[in-house]
Amino acid sequence: MTPLITLCSSCRAGEAAFGGEAVAKPAHAVHQKKPRATAAQPNAGFASCYRFVVALVLALGFTSLAQAFDLQQLSDQLAKPDVIHGNFIQEKHLRALPQPLTSKGTFVLAKNHGLLWLLKTPLQQDYRISDKGIARRDATGWQMLPSKSAGAEQNRLFLAVLQGDSSGLQRDFELSLSGDAQNWKLTLTPRSMLLKQVFTQINIAGGELVHSIELLETQGDSTLLRMQDSTSAQPLSDAEQHDFAQ
Repeated sequence: MTPLITLCSSCRAGEAAFGGEAVAKPAHAVHQKKPRATAAQPNAGFASCYRFVVALVLALGFTSLAQAFDLQQLSDQLAKPDVIHGNFIQEKHLRALPQPLTSKGTFVLAKNHGLLWLLKTPLQQDYRISDKGIARRDATGWQMLPSKSAGAEQNRLFLAVLQGDSSGLQRDFELSLSGDAQNWKLTLTPRSMLLKQVFTQINIAGGELVHSIELLETQGDSTLLRMQDSTSAQPLSDAEQHDFAQ
């Protein structure tokens, strides 16, 4: 896969993150007497980007030469935890309403199982998202939902993002990644005409785990999902294992 990373932008962000201090120039850049040194000035932007990458590698504690943070590294990072528990706040911004529609709840993301999405307010409703599709819990148990619904498509995207499935996302979107392992932003631009009719852009931000997902729709509506208090320290409970097994 080929990540779309603009190093110069990362460089500027990196210099700000390190307090705006420039990395010291090599000695030969000061004492070089040959006229050829002036010809190297047009490449100063590349040199600045290179200095930032080196500084980032040192700051992250790597002992060997590494490239800038890329899609494969992001996928590997997000795919590490076996189980993630957390809270979420979802805001649906509609053009016709002055205030967003807000819902809150909890989620459980389990590797090789899927996602439990448990709404608490303004109403209680449980969803299960897996490779088999989207299921909703009612009085009789889990019921599968139509796989072609708009809500199912959004939930499928959420699952792919939270699981670090960049290869799956890349089939449907152009991906542009910026930042580093502790503070990154991934921008998704739809490839297909079908997705272009629904979304103009999807913005995902995070660190060790995903922090937020923003979906910008073509009609002017948007959805902002914020993941809070996420932890990978707790295993699945017996009830959660039962929910995934049904």
